[in-house]
Amino acid sequence: MIKKCKKCIEFLADYLEGELPEDQAAEFEMHLNLCPPCREYLNSYRETIKLTRKCMCDHPEHEDDCKSPPQMPESLVQAIIKACKSKDE
Repeated sequence: MIKKCKKCIEFLADYLEGELPEDQAAEFEMHLNLCPPCREYLNSYRETIKLTRKCMCDHPEHEDDCKSPPQMPESLVQAIIKACKSKDE
């Protein structure tokens, strides 16, 4: 992973929450247009958040009403991604 990609990961949560300053969001989106691995990482991150919310909800039909912790630990994110990948194999 190149240095620019690592920097993008640092503010991924802020980007998804719409809390990233406009100029940084635009720069991040430009990077996403040029970097398939980062687009894939972003999609995996979104799916991880969705799955985590679903797991935390007592009623999955209301999963959009459930909130995951605002700063989910990276180790948890990676564990969920790993579990999802092993399930698909």
